[in-house]
Amino acid sequence: MKMDLVSGYKGVVGLVFGNENSSNEDSYVERLLDRISNGKLAEDRRNATIELQAIVSESQAAQLAFGAMGFPIMLSVLKEERDDVEMVRGALETLVSALTPINHAKGPSNEVQPALMNTDLLSRETESISLLLSLLAEDDFYVRYYTLQLLTALVTNSPQRLQEAILTIPRGITRLMDMLMDREVIRNEALLLLTHLTREAEEIQKILVFEGAFEKIFSIIKEEGGSDGGVVVQDCLELLNNLLRTNASNQVLLRETIGLDSLISILKLRGNAYTFTQQKTINLLSALETINLLIKGGSEADPGKDMNKQANKTTLVQKKVLDHLLMLGVESQWTPVAVRCAALGCIGDMIAGDSKNRDVISSKVLGEEPQVELALNSILRIILRTSSMQEFIAADYVFKSFCEKNTDGQSMLASTLIPQPYSMNHAPLEEDVNMSFGSMLLHGLTLGENDGDLEVCGRAASVLSHILKDNLHCKERVLRIEIEAPVPSLGAPEPLMHRMVKYLALASSVKNKDGKSSSSANSYVQGIILKLLVTWLADCPDAVHCFLDARPHLTYLLELVSNSSATVCIRGLAAVVLGECVIYNKSSDSAKDASAIVDMMSQKVGLSSYFVKFDEMQKSFVFASVESSLNHKSFTRSSAASMADIADLENDFSEQKNMDHPILSSILDSYFVNLVKGLEADIREQIVEVYSHPKIKVAVVPAELEQKSGESDGEYIKRLKAFLEKQCSEIQDLLVRNATLAEDLAKTGGGSNLRSEHRVSGSSQRVQIETLSRDLQEASQRLEMLKTEKARVESEAIMYHNLAGKMEADLRSLSDAYNSLEQSNIQLEKEVKALKSGGPSTFPDVEAIKAEAKEEAQKESEGELSDLLVCLGQEQSKVDRLSARLLELGEDVDKLLDGIGDDAGNVDDGDDEEDTE
Repeated sequence: MKMDLVSGYKGVVGLVFGNENSSNEDSYVERLLDRISNGKLAEDRRNATIELQAIVSESQAAQLAFGAMGFPIMLSVLKEERDDVEMVRGALETLVSALTPINHAKGPSNEVQPALMNTDLLSRETESISLLLSLLAEDDFYVRYYTLQLLTALVTNSPQRLQEAILTIPRGITRLMDMLMDREVIRNEALLLLTHLTREAEEIQKILVFEGAFEKIFSIIKEEGGSDGGVVVQDCLELLNNLLRTNASNQVLLRETIGLDSLISILKLRGNAYTFTQQKTINLLSALETINLLIKGGSEADPGKDMNKQANKTTLVQKKVLDHLLMLGVESQWTPVAVRCAALGCIGDMIAGDSKNRDVISSKVLGEEPQVELALNSILRIILRTSSMQEFIAADYVFKSFCEKNTDGQSMLASTLIPQPYSMNHAPLEEDVNMSFGSMLLHGLTLGENDGDLEVCGRAASVLSHILKDNLHCKERVLRIEIEAPVPSLGAPEPLMHRMVKYLALASSVKNKDGKSSSSANSYVQGIILKLLVTWLADCPDAVHCFLDARPHLTYLLELVSNSSATVCIRGLAAVVLGECVIYNKSSDSAKDASAIVDMMSQKVGLSSYFVKFDEMQKSFVFASVESSLNHKSFTRSSAASMADIADLENDFSEQKNMDHPILSSILDSYFVNLVKGLEADIREQIVEVYSHPKIKVAVVPAELEQKSGESDGEYIKRLKAFLEKQCSEIQDLLVRNATLAEDLAKTGGGSNLRSEHRVSGSSQRVQIETLSRDLQEASQRLEMLKTEKARVESEAIMYHNLAGKMEADLRSLSDAYNSLEQSNIQLEKEVKALKSGGPSTFPDVEAIKAEAKEEAQKESEGELSDLLVCLGQEQSKVDRLSARLLELGEDVDKLLDGIGDDAGNVDDGDDEEDTE
């Protein structure tokens, strides 16, 4: 395997760099590796390592050659020569160079990257990773430093493989965590390594948390100075965000162990609150991202996400996080735009779907006495005054979140919308400090006519659309608002809706500084006002009636729908407003009812062309790229610098004619897009229905066909002729209408058979087809359900059949066993009866056996006693002979025998005395 790999690498070297060009590099690297591997002098081997590191760090060919030959040798040095610190250092540094890309002049995109190939080679063997982790226990600083750099290079180029390898190594992650308590340089390298390791690796994330990662991270952040710290704080927060991003269990551990105080303290502005370096900005953005991750509560697939999300929100509000967010996003004058936007986004997320937090934000007061103001007023002022498009979007998101499914909050805001005198309405924008919320909003809505500042009007219209959304009471209340005319003698006060339509028309005719039309640049103002009108007219016949009160409104919309210079999205939204005037029209006036509007649409635009506007809008980039909330991005070292300053969207569309403003993809949220899609279906159906069943223009009264009394024959004939001419005109009109309808429906997919069946109502055909299709679909679904039920019943029947067979077999086995027991019982009963009847006993006579055994034992003991007496006689004779011999020798036998019988007794007595003592 290794030989194949080496030959493969050598082949790549020749293929990429050419055999002639790479041969010198190959041979030089090979000689150096030979000196390292086979050299006798330690100093020469060290010098060879230094030379090898230098050439590998500068030459891609050398990197390739080293990858083909050098890894086994260097790993052998690391494994077997731990005592030679300089050799280990050199080997590690060489390996780091082999895995580090060389950024010379950019070559072809398909050029082989030696560093990536070397990374792949080194990371294939788990043993090499285990060897590197063991080096972290070495005392030498540079050995640990280069080892961490090498592991970081591996995880950068091959993250998944290294993550899997480290998980299989005992105490692998623990060793890396220990490095966080090492010297500063080592600690910083370990932070980078752990940050790479924890990306999309849930198991490693959990292990790190159980190893105390949270405590160590916040300890380092505090030591480095919080948000005022350097890039190390950014690395800590990036690691923290990796641990929390989609991991609800880690969020729970953070909340319930060390708490959220340490995190919130990072957001607190201290000392020089007006000084914001780029690094401080990035640090605050990273901390705000952490807040946002906690507000999300975990991954979408996590079943406990919603509960965890609510618990996080509750804890954050208890810790006064809204005060810090309002300071960063609203109060502080020196906070960078990027931080203000992120803070406003967090505020919006905090109050979205949370009634308690909405109450908190609506009662918050900012500033100091006597210059105090409600927080919502301050956020509205940001919308009306800011020069940053991104800040407007972020502040607008706060009101969207506040008003979403919050009828009480909407009514509270709408109740403040009280018309002001003309002089107040057209006062400079800077004089709104002491205005109520409603007065400030109306001021912004009516400012456009004063100095042509339609952008402020558009932003105010966006806020008003949130207040009116899905709230019929607020829609009807705002309908009654009338704006005072500049000169009372020139006319009555003008309804607010009429003023909005007026500004919609002005937005398309505003000229830029060069005198050219700037309809593209102002398309987002038109889009916002059209969004307001769509929202206002939905499910509100009174609003439709108010809109149609001024006949020029309908004429302007028809022109806007067919205006080729307008953008796709603007034409589509104008078509939606026209459609709402049909489906929510309750007018009894023949000039304003649904039929009259459909007639005008057919004559001025054409129904097929009208329906095409919907399709074009749905395919536009605005509708395709709509997101439901602000786009929260994660910060890394590579992306943070470019993301620190949020660049506003370009407003110059001189080279992009008829392109919708990209800001609309943020203004037109997912709720609105879904609303438009639902309205589109209803509009198509209703227009076809109205067009295919027109109202009768001439009422045929049979009495008119009779000659009146006193009427001459000539006059009677003339009247009949006029009547017939009207009838012919009406019939011709109906024929044209049906032909147009057939053509329009054919162009929009209405069917190819309409020409042959044009006399049959297209609407009734479509209704019948849809009914039959629905019945067929329901029958198919019922059939599928019956098939599924049949299969389930059959499977259950088979299961019960098998179970019955098994139970029958068990019963048979039990029956056989019972029969056997019965037979045994009968036999035993027979034996018992035989014993009771006194028959021949089969048991032995126990008493006789006892007597016989006693007699045998007595005989045996008597024999043993006689044998003992014989032995004693023999011993006595021996004693007598010995005594006679002792007498012959002159010994006193009695004296010798004196006390011999008492020895054993004396010894026993002595023992007794000792025991007593």
